[in-house]
Amino acid sequence: MATVMESQAPSFVRLFNPIARRILKRGPLLGPNALITVRGRKSGLARTTPIALVEIEGKRWVIGTFGEVNWVRNLRAAGEASLSVGKRREEVLATELDHQAATAFFRDVIGPYVRKMPVGFGPLLLSMLGAGEILKDPAAAADHRPVFELRST
Repeated sequence: MATVMESQAPSFVRLFNPIARRILKRGPLLGPNALITVRGRKSGLARTTPIALVEIEGKRWVIGTFGEVNWVRNLRAAGEASLSVGKRREEVLATELDHQAATAFFRDVIGPYVRKMPVGFGPLLLSMLGAGEILKDPAAAADHRPVFELRST
């Protein structure tokens, strides 16, 4: 049985998360950001984390950009969460994409979306987050960047 290696977000993300949490409780932040609240898989306590919410053509996804971080493992275990921005809160069901579907998602959805962003901002942002391989090698990205499709309950 394979062991899942724990991942950590870069230090600038861990430093920024408490600030982003406070801002998102008041309203939208720049970009497609939201708070995801998931029950802890061990503690059962609600845990809230800022995430980037991908919304394209009426569908929504969230990407574990930094791999097997706690909110990813909690969402996988719970299968449901709350999304919130400001006073708007919504309960969602989460379905993790298998490797083939995640590869197709990176290649056919995220790739074209990011490349359409103005002045190369999308590829630059992915590179800054250490996720440039999403564009360069979608299958490799799918090996360690979980993707969940979210649907309203």
